[in-house]
Amino acid sequence: MAMRSVMMFSIVIIDLYLVSSLGEEAVASIGIATVITGMVMGTTLAFANAMQIKVAQAYGNDNPLELKTAFYCGLAINIAIVFTGIVLILLFGGSLLDLMAHSTEIANGASSYLQVFLLVLFAEALSSVFTSQFNGCGRTKLAFYSFLISAPFNVASSIVLIFGLYGFPALGLAGAAWGSFIGAGLRLLYLAWMFYRLHDLFQQVSGWLHTSFLTATIKQFNFSWPIAATFVSMTFTNQVCMGIYSNLSVYQFAAITLIMPWVRIAGQLSYTWTQATGILLAQLLGKSLSSNELDTFLSRAWRGAFKAAFVVAMVYALIILATRWIYADLSEETRLALLSFLPVLLLVPFPRVSNAICGNVLRASGDTRSSMNIHLLANWLFMVPMTALFVLVLNVSVTWVFALFLLEELVKFPLFHRRIWSKEWHTIKA
Repeated sequence: MAMRSVMMFSIVIIDLYLVSSLGEEAVASIGIATVITGMVMGTTLAFANAMQIKVAQAYGNDNPLELKTAFYCGLAINIAIVFTGIVLILLFGGSLLDLMAHSTEIANGASSYLQVFLLVLFAEALSSVFTSQFNGCGRTKLAFYSFLISAPFNVASSIVLIFGLYGFPALGLAGAAWGSFIGAGLRLLYLAWMFYRLHDLFQQVSGWLHTSFLTATIKQFNFSWPIAATFVSMTFTNQVCMGIYSNLSVYQFAAITLIMPWVRIAGQLSYTWTQATGILLAQLLGKSLSSNELDTFLSRAWRGAFKAAFVVAMVYALIILATRWIYADLSEETRLALLSFLPVLLLVPFPRVSNAICGNVLRASGDTRSSMNIHLLANWLFMVPMTALFVLVLNVSVTWVFALFLLEELVKFPLFHRRIWSKEWHTIKA
């Protein structure tokens, strides 16, 4: 799961790396475009993660009808969301790009990338449903294999189409997006084929949970939206903050644009440990294990999470210290801004992983609203207002702006852990 998540986030990393030789303006263009695409992708991933809990509980109960219902309801919800998101981007995306871009050149570059990346959004929305199905059933390797198949095609086609090699036109930023779509399309085809082979489209399972497909979809949506709201809030907070960051100087904005995908990729080791903890706990709750057995499992998982957080901190340090070689064409001002992020990156993995364990445990038990409320509080009453204050009013250095990520985790820490210590998560909530 960790390797799959790393490779999923590598879509943007690959694009940023390949276009970095085109200058800071090209990097800023992708950074602005991903503010918009990230909103839609975050929403589809959020509902897929909610579906994953339902699949895990059904798998623990060994209930094929519940498995079938969870998958097809999740698929219908994600298709509706991605179509809605694409339509909204087509209607309002251009205006948002003009509003956030420092120059017409940056806006035009972001627009050319965004128009093609809409295809990636659709492919990833479907792939996330198949991935959640496999993860909930414990078949986590399949999603990882899909990236092993697609990643080489993504890299090779992006290089060819960005720079116009072997007789192909030099498409620049649009070429990076086309390369991402080729990789995403291949991954979707593989996942769909494996789903057909393993489940035969559930043709042998008749009917739907809760009598009808519509009723089941509504019930799954009602279960999912607090979980989705948590992920959507985090995604939207990140994108709103990225929009605020666009008011920094080009060099500071380029620095934070370059580091954020690396932060997410390296953090996947600890994050997916906590997500896997939630999946396994949902299966164990479905089997109705005793409170002592659940506590023992969680205690061991927690210790493993802190070990993963230490590894993540070391990876962050390695990434920061290696930026001189990774991005050889960057200006010295951008490079110094990246180096200033190191102290926060060494500390933030530890409170973040502990908070993530708590959130996934609560979601696995069905206590979805507590997790949602804590995230909403931290995101919208702390992170966004403080980012706006630091950037738009106080005009502080990007170093202090980046430090808000650590402070946000410290705000959430006592709220999350109090809920876990209450032991109310020992039984599944309806």
